[in-house]
Amino acid sequence: MIVTFTANPSLDRTVALPGPLERGEVQRAVSVRQESGGKGVNVSRALVASGLESVAVLPGADSDPVLAGLRESGVPFVSLPIDEPLRTNVALTEPGGVTTKINEPGPVLDADQQEALIKLLLESSRGASWVVLAGSLPPGFPADFYATVARRIRAAGNGSAPHIAVDSSGAPLAAAMSGDGAGADGTATGSGKPDLLKPNAEELAELAAAAGFASATADELEADPVAAAAAAAAVVRSGVGAVLATLGSKGAVLVTADGAWLATHPPVAAVSTVGAGDSALAGYLLAHGRGAAPADCLRQAVAHGAAAASLPGSTVPAVHQTTPDAVTITALRKD
Repeated sequence: MIVTFTANPSLDRTVALPGPLERGEVQRAVSVRQESGGKGVNVSRALVASGLESVAVLPGADSDPVLAGLRESGVPFVSLPIDEPLRTNVALTEPGGVTTKINEPGPVLDADQQEALIKLLLESSRGASWVVLAGSLPPGFPADFYATVARRIRAAGNGSAPHIAVDSSGAPLAAAMSGDGAGADGTATGSGKPDLLKPNAEELAELAAAAGFASATADELEADPVAAAAAAAAVVRSGVGAVLATLGSKGAVLVTADGAWLATHPPVAAVSTVGAGDSALAGYLLAHGRGAAPADCLRQAVAHGAAAASLPGSTVPAVHQTTPDAVTITALRKD
């Protein structure tokens, strides 16, 4: 079983435009889609669509549209009741897949609610193979929240804790890489470093700089997979188990202590890139759960991401909709 944790879930509305976005003008939508979302929620949706057992842990009132959507789509979840409604995010997609996102900040959860969320996750993750900590944090959450949660999961596991993956951005992602966090009593316990980080090119550039790697822009890393692998290797040397870095249409690189690989997929007709990275992470976990080698986990990750980009809104693909045989794997130098 794979447990996902989404501290700041959302109702994702995707508005498809007939042409390029025209600022300051009135445009009529071609279509509007609405799905329960947030990075962890999207990972669970993709896993369940492929027949893998997954549970989403998140805050939200029982009547909230996000939870209602999960029930309707058959995605198992456990939730912490809160009074405030969950946020709504809007994505505007243009022909060709260009996407503009407007994300709300989300409800404020106090310290007691944050602790209750952690305890709910610890209870739900017993016996899980992976725990995915994903997405932005609501207002008022400490930047080291994911690192703290990782420490507490490992402490609660008593030597048999699940693998931990983190997919976030900014300060929470940097704190997850460093592993700095606190235990339930405020003191450091166990290791907060994840077994897997899933950055995009922009996030990889920030992580690599924090790990002491020579500075490189997101555009440079996306254009040069060898440089991206070297940047990811610097992050792995900091103590992270592996880095799965998605590079948009250029594919993705995977770096572990034992090797580095690039995976590319033939071009697809992009419809919406919303949730493509989340689907890529789901593809990796799906293959990992089947005992696949690292390069083949990467292969399924890129196949899932490509399939997601070809679907409308934040629709997630099932494994039968992916084409892993079309993915090319290339071994890379790590340094």
